[in-house]
Amino acid sequence: MKLHELKPAEGSRKSRKRLGRGHGSGWGKTSGKGHKGQNARSGGGTRLGFEGGQTPLFQRLPKRGFTNINRKEFAIVNLDTLNKFDEGTEVTPELLIETGVVSNAKSGIKILGNGELTKKLTVKAHKFSASAKEAIENAGGQTEVV
Repeated sequence: MKLHELKPAEGSRKSRKRLGRGHGSGWGKTSGKGHKGQNARSGGGTRLGFEGGQTPLFQRLPKRGFTNINRKEFAIVNLDTLNKFDEGTEVTPELLIETGVVSNAKSGIKILGNGELTKKLTVKAHKFSASAKEAIENAGGQTEVV
């Protein structure tokens, strides 16, 4: 197969509807909008979710909870991910971003206790889970809240 032989799949491409080009085209005169009425007008039609004056579904359903605008979301790092660093390394949020362990620090970095840490590291982060803190200290490392 060569580039000039490429063709789209059968039925995947459809020619556009050319409206208002005479009645022989099938889309002449009213251009498929029928005679008069709200939807025949320019700018006509109703907004999304409108049900003809009946209370719309989204208003009839019960509402629960709320969204906390002050919520802090942390970028999480598991213990087994920290094994990629050399023994005695000082692991900082900057180092985690630099090495690509975390792409976006969000509100801070939280270390979680998933997996097993085999190296002695000094870990600096914004938050630690209790199990992560314990595991780092058991491996001979230190934790420091930034």
